Order: sequence, then C-alpha cells, then structure tokens
Amino acid sequence: MSWLPLSFGFPAVLAGLVALPVIWWLLRLTPPKPRSELFPPLKILARVMRKEETPHQSPWWLTLLRLIMAALVIFALAEPVFNPQERAETGSGPVAVVVDNGWASASGWDLRVATAQRLIADANDAGQPVVLAFTAEPAATEIGPFEARAAMERLAVAKPRPVPVDRPGTYARVATALDGAENVTIAILSDGLRAEGDETAFEAILSRGASRLVWAEPSNLPKAALTAVDNTATAFTLTAVRPSSDVAPMQLAAGAYDDRGRRIADTVLSFAPGESSTTADVAVPFELRNDFASVSIDGEAQAGAIRVLDESSKRRRVGLLSQSEADQAQPLLSPLYYIRRALEPYADLVESQTPDLAVAVPELLAQKPAMVVMADVGTLPDAAREALVEWVQGGGTLVRFAGSRLAAAEPDEELLPVRLRAGERALGGALSWTEPQPVSDFPATGPFAGLTPPQDVSVSRQVLAEPSPDIVDHTWANLADGTPLVTGATRGQGTVVLFHVTPEATWSNLPISGSFVEMLRRVVQLSRNQGQVETANGAPATSLPPYRVIGADGALTTPDPEARPLQPGALPKITVENPPGLYGSEEGVVALNLLPATATLDPIARPSTTLPVGTVSYALDESRDLKGPLIAAALALMALDTLAVMWIGGVFSRRRAGSMRATAALLALALVLGGTYDGRAQDEKPGDAEAIASISRTRLAYVLTGDPAIDAVSRAGMEGLRRFLTEKTALEPGEPAGVDISADELSFYPLIYWPVDPATTMPTQAAIARVDAYMQQGGTVLFDTRDQFETGLDFANSTSAATQRLRDILGNLNVPALEPVPEDHVLTKSFFIMKEFPGRYAGSPLWVEVSTPAQPGEDRPVRVGDGVSPIMITANDFAGAWAVDESGQPLLPTVPSDPMQRVYALRGGVNIMMYMLTGNYKSDQVHVPILLERLGQ
Repeated sequence: MSWLPLSFGFPAVLAGLVALPVIWWLLRLTPPKPRSELFPPLKILARVMRKEETPHQSPWWLTLLRLIMAALVIFALAEPVFNPQERAETGSGPVAVVVDNGWASASGWDLRVATAQRLIADANDAGQPVVLAFTAEPAATEIGPFEARAAMERLAVAKPRPVPVDRPGTYARVATALDGAENVTIAILSDGLRAEGDETAFEAILSRGASRLVWAEPSNLPKAALTAVDNTATAFTLTAVRPSSDVAPMQLAAGAYDDRGRRIADTVLSFAPGESSTTADVAVPFELRNDFASVSIDGEAQAGAIRVLDESSKRRRVGLLSQSEADQAQPLLSPLYYIRRALEPYADLVESQTPDLAVAVPELLAQKPAMVVMADVGTLPDAAREALVEWVQGGGTLVRFAGSRLAAAEPDEELLPVRLRAGERALGGALSWTEPQPVSDFPATGPFAGLTPPQDVSVSRQVLAEPSPDIVDHTWANLADGTPLVTGATRGQGTVVLFHVTPEATWSNLPISGSFVEMLRRVVQLSRNQGQVETANGAPATSLPPYRVIGADGALTTPDPEARPLQPGALPKITVENPPGLYGSEEGVVALNLLPATATLDPIARPSTTLPVGTVSYALDESRDLKGPLIAAALALMALDTLAVMWIGGVFSRRRAGSMRATAALLALALVLGGTYDGRAQDEKPGDAEAIASISRTRLAYVLTGDPAIDAVSRAGMEGLRRFLTEKTALEPGEPAGVDISADELSFYPLIYWPVDPATTMPTQAAIARVDAYMQQGGTVLFDTRDQFETGLDFANSTSAATQRLRDILGNLNVPALEPVPEDHVLTKSFFIMKEFPGRYAGSPLWVEVSTPAQPGEDRPVRVGDGVSPIMITANDFAGAWAVDESGQPLLPTVPSDPMQRVYALRGGVNIMMYMLTGNYKSDQVHVPILLERLGQ
C-alpha cells in the first residue's frame, strides 16, 4: 500500500487508529494519583479551614500526550516507509533479470545496479529464484537460477564492459535456463540503444513460459560517440554520432592527446537541430597531427567517446621520383599519374621539379619523407645512390616500379629486394606461348594479407626475379603462374619494395584497379620508420598481444587477464577477449576501436508483446524505514509521561530526602532503559569487544581497498577458503574480516590478503608503517597483483600498473630478499604436496623470503628456515579462484577454464594457512628417528 511519498508494509494495522477516541475517553475518566502530604499537627491546624480538592480527570495535555504516543505505536506497527522504492509485480514463478553491461551502460551503471538490486530484493521477499544474466559477458558465465543472496553477490562483482552487447546469445541462454518453468517474470534492464538482432532476442526470451515483462525505461544514454577519424590533407577530421532521439542543438568539446596523455589540440563538435551525425576538423600542421595518439569527447566517461590511433592514422610524407618529364597533354601516360591519384588521400606528396637524379634525390631526402616512390628509375648517380642507401638503412621505405630503364640497368642489390634477371618477360602476343597472367591470392604472411585479389587484373609484361631459396619469404604478391608481382625486403631499419610492373597501364591494368590503391595504402602504413608490427623476418606479425585497452569509462588502462591476442589477418571483432584498444608492443601497435564508421545510436524499442508489461525507472534506493524513529519517539513520550505522572503525584515537591530518593529512582529507570549495568564496564575500552571476537577464533583477513567490486571478491575468496579449510582440516576459522590498514588492529590476524590495484588510493605513510610493524612482529602479508597475463613469470622486470603500485608500496617496507617458492620449501608439503601455486590464473610463481639453505651433505626433506616468511607475492589472483557465493558455487571462472586449477588453488591456500599457523615444523621431522633411538624405542 502506498500513499506517496509514504507507504505501509501492513496498512491494516492503521485500523487501530479508530481506538484513539476510546483511549481518550478512558484517560479522561481516570483521575490522577492524589498528592501525598505530611501530617505535622501544626500544619493540619493551619490548613484546617482550607478546602481540599482532587481533580476528577486527567489534564488535557497529559491525555493528548498519551494519544500521540498510542498513535505513534500504531503507525510504527504498520511499518511505514518514506519515499518508498518502486516495486514491480513479479508474479509467483522465477524472476529473470537481464542487465545490459556493454559500453553504453557505463555512465549510469550505479543506477542499473540499484534497480537490479530492488528487483532481486522483491524476488527474495516472495521466495522466488532468480536468473541473473549480463549481455556483455563470456558465454560460459553462470546465470543461475540462484537464490536471491547469491544473485546479489554476483551483481556486486559485475561491471560494465567496453564492448557491444550480445542480446541474442544472452537471451537464448536465459530462455534455456528457464525452459519448463511457469509464471516467469522477465525483467529487462537495457542500456537504451538498439543493437543488431534485438527482435530475434526478444522473441526467444518471451516465448518460453514468460507470464510478465518488466521493462526498465531507458535513461542516461551516451551524449555522443566517435565513429571515425581521418587525417586528411588539410586537417584531422572527427566524425561523431549521438542518439537519434536527441533533436536539440548541442555542442561538445573534443581533444587530441599524444602518447604521454598531453592535450595538444582541441575542436568543437556541433550538432544542428535534428542532426544525429556531425564532423569537426582539427586544423593543425600534419607534423603535429602525426603526434596524435588518441582523440576523445570531453565529459563522456564511456568507451565510445574515445578513439585510439596507430600508424595508419598518421599522415606520411611521400616523395615521388621519375626520370620521365610529365606530359601535360597526356597525363594518363605519366609514370606518376596513378601513383599520385592513389596516394593523395593518405599522404602528403612532394616531387622534384627536375628529372636530374643527382639533384632530385637529395632535394627529396632533404624534406624528410617517410617513403620514396621511384617510377622506372634505372641507374642512379653515385652521390644520389649513397644518400638513398643511407636513408633506407636509417628507416625509410623505398618503393620502386619496373619499366624499360630498370630492366636494362645493372641490378643494385642494396636498392632492390631481390636479384632481377636481365631484360623483361612478355606474356601473350603472336610470338609467345603464354597468356597474360591474373593475380593469385595474396600470401597470408605478407602485408597484403586479407585483401581480396583483383579478378579483372592481368599482367602482360614484367621483370623476373632470379630464383633463390628465400624468394618465397620476399614475395608479397604472386601471379597465377607463381612468378612474383611484388617483392619486399628489409635493408637495415628500412624496407625496399619492388612492383615488377610499370606504374602506368602499359604492362598491366593493375594501376587502374581499386586493388592498386589498397596495396599502396598498405605500403604507406609500413613506412613508419622503426614502428613496424612485424616478425623477425620482416613479415607482419600474425598475433598481437593486448598492449593498452580502453576501459568501460573511456580511459586507457592495462589489459584485463581475460584479454587475448588479436589476429590481424581477419576482420577484427570487438569481444570480451578482444576489447577495444591497442594491440602489439612498444615497438608498434595496431588500433582496434569500438564503433565502425557506419554506426548509429538509435534508441531501443520496447518489444511488442501480449504479456502484461510493468515499467520501472532507473533510480537509487532512497527509501527510509520510519518504524525505528517512530518507536524511538513513542519511547521518548513514554519517558515524558512518566515524569509528568511523578510531577502530578508531588514527587518533586517533597523534602530533600524524598527528592534524593526520586532522583535515585529516575537514575535506576534510566539504567533499565539504557541497558543492564555491568560494574566491569568502567574497565572496558573502545574496541575491546572486537578484539575479544578477533582472538577467540582464527580469522582470515583481507585489506579493504575502497573498491566495492574488489572487496566483494576478496571477502568471497576468504569465505571460500574458510569453507575448504573447515572441510579438509581440523581448523575451523571464523568469519572473514576486512581490515582498514590505517585504523584497525592488525596483530589479531596471522595472515592478511592484500589485492593490489593501481586504481585505488595509495596507502598513507602511516598506514604502511603499521603494516611494516605488523610484519616485523610475526605477521605475514600476501600481496596479489592479479596481473599474471601482464607480468608473466618475470615479476622483477615486469612493468604492469599493478606491479608498479606494489613496488611503490614495498619501497617503504623492510622487505627481505625474495625468491620463488623452491621445490623443497615447507610450503610445498605443509599439508598437500604442491609443485606450484595457481589461482584464478596459472603461471606466476609465489614469491617468499629467501630460506636458509641446507648444509652440504645434510639430507633434509624441506628447506630450513626460522619462522615464516613475512611477505608473499603472487600475480595469480588467489581470491578470484577461492571466491564462492552463498550456495558454495564458484563465483568467477578460472583462466583457462579448468576445474582442477581451482582445486589446486584451494589446496595452495590450505598449505599457506598451515605454514602460517605451524611454521616450519615439517623441517624437523627428519629428527624423529634419532629422537626415538635416544628414547630406546
């Protein structure tokens, strides 16, 4: 029942208000207690003539006070709630909550989580199972059905992803999970944007046992997103889109940043009324544009508002060189005509005004081009040749085209990728047995991999390469008969490329095809000096590891362990395994951006269905339960009523002795109302109760980072390890404890798990000093950077953000020398026999204090050491592997997905706890035979 902004859990109790008149009538008939008087004889004689009166009913103000007190009790029993949360009808069957957690949900994620929590809480009140699914998670993620508490735990660790949603796949999995159920309520919490396959997805989820649809009204749509960037001849052009439902004029600022995060240029995106797409130019010199590493929209914290740039976005300066003077009357016959037309959209072209190579080559090189194209250039003068060779060796890209001059010249191995045969080869014609050859498929290891070979291109003349054992490695394109069409090779830090045909349409029609443009564009992209993404033999890399990825909030961050290498040969697709960002290494990267150039932001449409539809709004829970305050007010009025009765009874007008007794009575009443008095309380200090609870049972502790998702996983991980310890050992730890290292007492816990995250606040010097004192006094801290896929096995030389944060922390601690756990260390045998210590990830070693080595010739089964290591370090995410929900089911998948890896992780946790609690006791077991011999046994 709801009377906005007030609702009642049990409105029927309000019927008790009709009893207030009866209470008033009874109170008016009840006289107050008579005043007590002393009877000294003289006082009686002095007042013998006074007429004494006793009121026959309670004063009106006391009656009103008691009526208000009764009304407050009645309202409290009705369980009133101020500003009640919106409640959706969920029927009697299971409740499926499907939440979009793609890139568009990042800006309003807290509201989506709060709305999902309300729906799960309502299902919990009705005792209904919950299916909880997210549309941007891996397909193997568990979706339930869960109990409401387990669903709440999974919701707490969920987060938005910088990827598109997959509604068809997710909705199909939800439909399978609900197969056979009846009276199902489907709650859809979308991000507000339409996606491909929505109609199919809605039909799949609403056609199996659904009886009701709960639709969350879309809100917090992205203001705008970037779909394309283009480094043109005059400016850097940005293309942006906004939701088509926005029709008002709007202006947004955008900035360009270099590779160090410095803002170096600005522009304004202006949307006209009713316009959903716009472009803006950043008009700066191309040298400055080539420093752009990313562009983003100001104020938009989502992955669609940023685009990262690689070498393909940089505009190159290309020098063009030919020995033939241009014929203005017949431009199509010019050797540079088709090259110029192909490169103009992607590069700044510079040409020499003289055909004299001795002058033209130094003139072009003086303008510092990234690539030089020579169209049928034969022999170079010595000075020009030396300058060109030095330029190529320093990182330049030289592209040469064949022709009669090159065919007749002496081969120059330094300026050609392969050795050429003298003369040229003619295909077709009256005196030839061969026919013009088409282009074959491009090699998968070459720079043209992925391009579709032109079907209408044929070659009638070419220069041939001398056969050699490595000719295949240098071939970038072939003809159908296997002869090379394009070859390439590295020379020092540069590259030399040869098209074995002329640049005009005389030897082949390749220059007038669309493939010619794409091939030259690929070569321009290679002209990045020392920034090529290639293998050792100069071929493009076939697998690019994630280098920097775009987070859901639009910030560039270190890759998540779930990120996988990118295969550049195929068309890349944004997935959880391949999020948008930069792939490669510091030597060169490839950009993978979220939205394609054709993307639009269209609002999602509510599915057409015959089912009853209820709507909810995205909002935080701002309801306030008034039952407690009303009860407190009633108790306060009760105390006031007691004082009033005592005053009317004359307690406060008695002599001093009587007043003292009344005061004592009031104090006793206050003690009764305030709680039972314990004479020992005066010896207690704040925190003593917590201290007693902490030392009464061994408890697992974890550091509170301030990030709710990380803290939730840490607590679930400690709970999972606690259950495993209880099941497998004699140890029965208490509930896990989250500790604030800057305030809480640390000495109560033998081991503290510390998940290191670079996004959290750096601990203060005082907090680090407290941790250092804890370690010096015998405690152990287990640091977990959870970044195994970034650091690998080389912790000492890794450069991930989490590891750097750990180094900052350890820089202020007295850390002993560390080593990976040796094979004979006590940790490998303290309970289970362990060879390694995996967590959610496998591969990273567990680092501990360097142990005291055994004496030469001493046969000891385990490494000797005094005490236990005060510090342990891993990158395998132990808590992620240990984490369980309320029902004991794993909360997060292992990477790779292997059930035994989780078992080994839990066993490793048991070994760590046994090692912490018992020390190196197993290192002394070798003395057992000697002790028994001395005892005569």
